[in-house]
Amino acid sequence: MNLPLLTISARYGWMTQQSRFSASIAGREKKNYTLLKKHQLSYNHGNSKVANYGTVYELTDYDEALVPKVYHSFSLTSENSSKFIESYFHTKKLDAQLRKFIASTARMDGLLNISFDDFMKVKLFAPERCEQSKISRIINLIEKLITLQQRKMEQLKQLKKAMLQQLFVNKNNKQPILKFKNFRNNWREYKLSEIVNLEDNKRKPVKATERIRGKIPYYGANGIQDYVKGYTHIGKHVLIAEDGANSVDDYPIYFIYSPSWINNHTHVLTAKEEILSSEFLAYALKKINYAKYLVGSGRYKLNAEILKLIPLKIPTMNEQKYIESNLSKIDKLIALQQNKLTQLTALKKYLLQKLSSKKRYQC
Repeated sequence: MNLPLLTISARYGWMTQQSRFSASIAGREKKNYTLLKKHQLSYNHGNSKVANYGTVYELTDYDEALVPKVYHSFSLTSENSSKFIESYFHTKKLDAQLRKFIASTARMDGLLNISFDDFMKVKLFAPERCEQSKISRIINLIEKLITLQQRKMEQLKQLKKAMLQQLFVNKNNKQPILKFKNFRNNWREYKLSEIVNLEDNKRKPVKATERIRGKIPYYGANGIQDYVKGYTHIGKHVLIAEDGANSVDDYPIYFIYSPSWINNHTHVLTAKEEILSSEFLAYALKKINYAKYLVGSGRYKLNAEILKLIPLKIPTMNEQKYIESNLSKIDKLIALQQNKLTQLTALKKYLLQKLSSKKRYQC
C-alpha cells in the first residue's frame, strides 16, 4: 500500500503522480492499480502529440511500484531484453500495426481503444538476447548523456533565475542584494514612459496570405510564429510586449532585432538610449510583476496607458552594461547546452531508427 504511485508521460517516461499532478489521484484502496516489478513494462495507450499511438516504458528506478490498471502491463520471457522492447516501440515502427487495432477514436479519457489481446498481437523482429543487450547498452548510454545534459540546462536556468532575483532591486530597496565592485549608487525609479518610447503606431500586421516562409521572423499573438518575406523596419533594438496573456504569472516579453513583422496585438517598446540600454531593459521587463496591471479574464489585457505608468528602477548606464553582460554570458551558455541537448536527442532518434536495420552486432 505504501509503494510509489507512478504514471507514464510519453515525453519523460515514468513519473510519480505527485511530480506530474502535484498530488496523488489514487483512491485509498488502490483497486485500480497494478503491481509492476522492476524490468516489467507497461503500455500507456493514451493519445498524445509525442506518441500518437501510445508508448511503452520499462520500470527501472523502483523494485516495485503501483501503476494504473488501464495500462497494458506485461513481462518478457528470459530470451528478451526489456530495454530493447521499450526502444523498439519508441522507433514508432510499430505504429502502423497499433493503428489497425484501434476500434474507434480516443475515448473521453484520452485512451485509445486498443485491447490487451490486440496489443499482444503486435509483431516485431528481434535478434538473440546477446545482440539485444548490446543494442540496449547503446541506448542506455545515450539516454544517460541526455539526462546529464538536461540537468546542466536546469542548473544554468536556476542560476540565471537566482541572478535575476539578486541583481535587480525590488520595490522596497534602492540597491540590489548582489552588487558588483565599484557600483554603489542607488537605483533611480522611473515610469516606463520616461525611459522608453511606446511605438505601437509602427506595428504592421501581416495578413495570412502574406505569410510566405522567408528569412524575416513574424511575431504574432503567440510569439514567433513563422518566418516571412518582407519586413517592417521599427528600430535597431526592439522589445515587444503582448497586450494579451493566458496567465498573469507568465506575461510574454520578447527582445528582437529588426527587420521584423510585428502583429498589431503587441506593444512595441524602444529604450531611450541616453538613459537606458535595450539589453538591460529586456531583462528588467521580465522582472516586473504584471499581475496587478492586467485586466480582463481568460485572456488578460495590458492597456497601453497602464503600461506607460509601470514603475521601473534602473542603475547608471555603466552598471546596466555590466549586469547585461553577465546575464548575456549565461544566456549563451544555456543556448550552447540546448544545442548539445538537441544533438544528443537527434542522435538517439537516429539510433532508434537503426534498431531494426541490417546492422548486426557481434556477440
